[in-house]
Amino acid sequence: MFNINDMVMYGNSGVCQIIDIRPEKFGEKEILYYILKPADNDKSTIYCPVDNNKIQMRKLLTIEEIHDILKNMPDSQVEWIESDQLRKEKYTEILKNGSHQDLVKLIRTLHKNQEEKIKTGKKFHIADERIMREAEHKLHGEFAYVLNIKLDEVVPFIMRELQQAGNIN
Repeated sequence: MFNINDMVMYGNSGVCQIIDIRPEKFGEKEILYYILKPADNDKSTIYCPVDNNKIQMRKLLTIEEIHDILKNMPDSQVEWIESDQLRKEKYTEILKNGSHQDLVKLIRTLHKNQEEKIKTGKKFHIADERIMREAEHKLHGEFAYVLNIKLDEVVPFIMRELQQAGNIN
């Protein structure tokens, strides 16, 4: 169980602070809820049942864990799937359940494909763009919060870490 003031990752909502834990009655019965405030949207409030099994909620990574993820990550990508529908299904599954390494690989794969499309004058598929934005939001939001850096500093940070670890040229 989490505590009030804990910072957590909540599904695709990203970094949130637990501002309260209290019973609420939204239907017929009263249920105990975590009351969450997204770090990037102070006007929003999320009510998550304490016994929720559908949406993943976990503690944030530590600075050391972020460095370890990047240091120990091989220079690899998620396999590119030619079928739009199969790719969307597989990549959405990675978004939902993937590890941090899987998210970094997914983002790397989608960026590489986007660059190839631009070079050949083709359009990047809208579904791939959406998945890339969601993966970046999820990963970069957590990295930025934990490392106390701005969102636009996350990619340069990741690139520096990967270069220092010898995982990219």
